[in-house]
Amino acid sequence: MGGVIGQVWRGGAGRQANLARFLPGIEVAAIDEQFGRKIGLLLAQTRTSDVVDAAVALLAKDGDEILTSDTRDLRPLVKATGAHVDLIQV
Repeated sequence: MGGVIGQVWRGGAGRQANLARFLPGIEVAAIDEQFGRKIGLLLAQTRTSDVVDAAVALLAKDGDEILTSDTRDLRPLVKATGAHVDLIQV
């Protein structure tokens, strides 16, 4: 999702090289009105506020792995979606 890229992309060398290698295999989804409403409902349900985290949780499908430094925030969102996803701390 473009919002995730925006949260981690800082240009230059180093960490960005690894992210750039992953991008061709990543689905980049836009947040349109319909998806935005789903995000808002999930945020209300979980009493959380991070739009990007909620979008990632909603996009995850059973068997997916989410690489994140934010497992604590993502866990309740993923759980609320009912998806069986592995959160991998990075």
